[in-house]
Amino acid sequence: VQLVESGGGLVQAGGSLRLSCIVSGSMGSIAVMGWYRQAPGKQRELVATITGGGGRTNYADSVKGRFTISRDTAKNTMYLQMNSLEPEDTAVYFCNVKGLNRYGEGYDYWGQGTQVTVSS
Repeated sequence: VQLVESGGGLVQAGGSLRLSCIVSGSMGSIAVMGWYRQAPGKQRELVATITGGGGRTNYADSVKGRFTISRDTAKNTMYLQMNSLEPEDTAVYFCNVKGLNRYGEGYDYWGQGTQVTVSS
């Protein structure tokens, strides 16, 4: 199983970026997929999650109304559309997937991260 993020970069405050996370390998039953971020000197924090069926989403209060998480099952890809970016959004963004493999065993996979830098 492999998760590969892309789409990070440098953007001015008020700008937008769209992150992508391509998932490859046998995932069994996906329970939830999500985006997390970690700023320098801070703990990793949840940004947004989406259920395996894509029906329910959840957002951190700090990004509500600005970020949108989505998933394209046919492309095995998860997205994070980030609008109205603020310098406080600067961090390494990681994608994550949790679920059960075909043997009924739980898994928790992470991507390698993509840097997002927002300049003021």
